[in-house]
Amino acid sequence: MVLSNIRKFIFHDLRSVEGYIDPPDALVFLSLLDCQRQHNLSGGIAEIGIYFGRSYFLLKKIAGPDEDVLGIDLFDIGNLSHGISDQYRLFLEHGNRLGLPVDEEMLLVGDSTTLAAQEITDKIGAVRFFSVDGGHSLTTLTNDSHLARDTIADHGVIVFDDTFNPAWPEVTVGVADFLRDNDDAFSTFCMTKYKTYVCRREFHDFYRAAIEQAPDLGAFDLAETHFLGCDAVRVHNPFSRRLLYELMTRSGMGAISERAYRCH
Repeated sequence: MVLSNIRKFIFHDLRSVEGYIDPPDALVFLSLLDCQRQHNLSGGIAEIGIYFGRSYFLLKKIAGPDEDVLGIDLFDIGNLSHGISDQYRLFLEHGNRLGLPVDEEMLLVGDSTTLAAQEITDKIGAVRFFSVDGGHSLTTLTNDSHLARDTIADHGVIVFDDTFNPAWPEVTVGVADFLRDNDDAFSTFCMTKYKTYVCRREFHDFYRAAIEQAPDLGAFDLAETHFLGCDAVRVHNPFSRRLLYELMTRSGMGAISERAYRCH
């Protein structure tokens, strides 16, 4: 993996895929997955909630061709043609265009609440990185958090999306319930505006240090925060930087927008 190529992918290619992962979280994904690779912490990668594939293709790009990335989604957005939705068709097209063709054997198409943990581990074994971004109801979030808990490797990371998004308040409740119910096993080590990063307690300091020392996060403000008894690093993206980045991309300067997030 060439890190400069991944950064180019994050700031240029990834914007062509509809979705919601922004540069700060994309760089946190990169930092954590690279840290795992450097320490030979192996395992599968999984995501519930693909949408059109923005974060899925980021995971595939970072993982490389020799690692399995499992996608789980209903794929029911848009019209059906020959039994295939517009969402599914565009998802496959994005993969081909980005040079990251989708292995359809590594997809579980359907409602995640009907899945058993073994269906995931049968595909990719124990999971080292699990992104939970599916249905945002409390019932679905509870189910998906249990799937992640029951499949995650000892050294694995679980990422919860939209934790404090006021549009989806039940996600916040579900993540808090998960952490309280599993307080003896899991703790939060990192938080961003959109996501909460969780690992087993014995790896808390390891992953916290990975965030604090990550070269790709040097442009951000890192602050101490606390969540349900856990000490975590908050990765803060100042408004001025976000504004500069958006102005550059919307003014046709996308090719140099990465400069807004360089460490000076």
